[in-house]
Amino acid sequence: MTSPRVIEQRGLYFDELELDVVYAHRPGRTVTEADNVLFTTLTMNTQALHLDAAWSAAQPFGQRLVNSMFTLSTVVGQSVSQLTQGTIIAQLGLTDVSFPHPLYHGDTLYTETVITEKRLSKSRPGQGVVTMQHTGRNQDGTVVALATRSCLMWTRAAHAGLATEVQQGRGQGSVHGAEKGTMSL
Repeated sequence: MTSPRVIEQRGLYFDELELDVVYAHRPGRTVTEADNVLFTTLTMNTQALHLDAAWSAAQPFGQRLVNSMFTLSTVVGQSVSQLTQGTIIAQLGLTDVSFPHPLYHGDTLYTETVITEKRLSKSRPGQGVVTMQHTGRNQDGTVVALATRSCLMWTRAAHAGLATEVQQGRGQGSVHGAEKGTMSL
């Protein structure tokens, strides 16, 4: 009896990512009070705007705000299954992060990503640097988060070659540069 073919869920490889295409990540994520309070307290953020309903009611927005770091984490997280699951080597950085409108308890967050730049690494064959622009919107289409993210990504051929080497016991799977813990791109 032959084994069934297995299809593993993954993101896209460097060579599959297209510039200036909108990747719409679904489903959306409805943010609850519990999400906000748990994230805020787990990260030791004592900001009353996230925790104190009575105090927040007297502030300009009139209610508690969802912790912006939760919003950012969710925006990036919503992109993973479609873009980087199993195809990323490392997140290199986030820039141009902004929150033009607050997210509130009960809002649903939807994320879209546009690949704005990509180049093969000069020093790491089979890998490339990808720049992504993430946009988070609430259920009304209002932009609540923007972030530019850079990632080091596998090409399909290099990742397949690494998997073969690891299976044969030859691959090290290291992403280190000349010195341990560093990367050259």
